[in-house]
Amino acid sequence: MCGSECIKHTSLILKDIDLFYKPCTECKRVNFKKFSPLISQINLDEIDNTFGSCKCGKRHLDVVIAHILKIMIDGGVKGEKSTLRDTCVPLITPAYPTASVPFLPPDSLVILSDDLDKKCAERIIKEVREVKGVLKGNLKNTVGMRDAESSPHIYELLAGCDMRCDIVQTPSGVIGIYKYQGKIHIEFPKVKSPKIEILKTILREFDHPSVLDFTCGPGTLGIACLKAGARKVIFNDIWPPAVEMTMINLEANGFPVKISGNEEGLMASGDGFEVYCMDIIKLKDFLDEKFDICLVDVFPGVDSKEFVEIASKLAQKVVLI
Repeated sequence: MCGSECIKHTSLILKDIDLFYKPCTECKRVNFKKFSPLISQINLDEIDNTFGSCKCGKRHLDVVIAHILKIMIDGGVKGEKSTLRDTCVPLITPAYPTASVPFLPPDSLVILSDDLDKKCAERIIKEVREVKGVLKGNLKNTVGMRDAESSPHIYELLAGCDMRCDIVQTPSGVIGIYKYQGKIHIEFPKVKSPKIEILKTILREFDHPSVLDFTCGPGTLGIACLKAGARKVIFNDIWPPAVEMTMINLEANGFPVKISGNEEGLMASGDGFEVYCMDIIKLKDFLDEKFDICLVDVFPGVDSKEFVEIASKLAQKVVLI
């Protein structure tokens, strides 16, 4: 990580979060057309690190994207007729659904683009104070490791720090999910997460269940189960960065982690949980108990048949998320 305070306890993030992206009374509104060339709307020479700024330290998201696009045009990675819409994928942090376009404070944005080069990325980090990290990649290509037979895919971190936090609403309270965004798949927080809604329905069927989070990613679903009162949760993922983020997210949400190394595949444990980094086939032979619920959340396009077959041998109820 970059060495700054990228990771905080969720309770600290939530403090005054309703005001995080809200403008003050003096913040400047903008009226850029997102599908029209930026150069047809403004003289690019007017755009610098003071353009659209306010004494409160925030700038409208469209102003920030315009600043980024101006630098990309200057650097030759975008043409002069480029629009705000095709500039980059903006990923705010902390991320949660906002009622209107956010006004960004410093270090609150990670951007993703397949067009960027390192020189341009470094200039963006230097000149656009809202941007904390610049990634090279395509949103269509899911980051991570699909299964044991696949090679992992990551986005290249060109400059800055790509640590982000998604704020996820659950029936048992809010959780914060941190991610190295270049190594963990992107999810856009919603007012009601479809995955959490499925989980809520399943948890109603059991009283303090034992849960196997088969493909845990950064730990979202398993942590939601712990918050809901599950008596035991086993986290597992074959992708080491996902397991690392799961351990970080357990700590960030109030579940102290004890790092392990004494048993094969067991990475960490705590009060009511264990964290593994194993192929699901090996995990099946390693675990010697029957769980109430097994959660199976595979990547888009991955055949879930084998996952479900193995999970059915380990749990009373298999839930394909």
